[in-house]
Amino acid sequence: MTRASFQVLVYPYRKIGVGKCEYMLLKRSNAGYWQGVAGGGENDETPLEAAKRETREEIGLPEDSLFVQLITVLPIPVAEFRNSCLWGESTCVIPQYCFGVLADDRQIVLSSEHTEYRWLECEEALSLMKYEGNKIVLWELNERLTTNPRSLFPR
Repeated sequence: MTRASFQVLVYPYRKIGVGKCEYMLLKRSNAGYWQGVAGGGENDETPLEAAKRETREEIGLPEDSLFVQLITVLPIPVAEFRNSCLWGESTCVIPQYCFGVLADDRQIVLSSEHTEYRWLECEEALSLMKYEGNKIVLWELNERLTTNPRSLFPR
């Protein structure tokens, strides 16, 4: 397996009423901070394929769940990764592609990468998150789901 030079970030969500959603945050077992599903692409996967695989591996959602790609793409410094040398000396940052996935009442099965999860409304989730870029992604997903859901699901 070859580590692709991109990362994915996925926020599971569920609807809790008209124009209201909750978002799942996961507590990382190796660092103790809260974020969505995150991981790297493998081999020749597309970002969406990587997002589906990572979500299945980390929380047990099936790959046929409803995924939506967000507009936000974040730059991640390669210094964040142990194997960044695989991408060559000229690679300074890699893109992180961002998604939401409808989880509703699906059963969650955590991998060893996480110690717990919480369903939170947007403001509370934002207050727990470590990285500003992750907050932007969650804000975009929340705006699209609660203010303009058609922007996520065009005809």
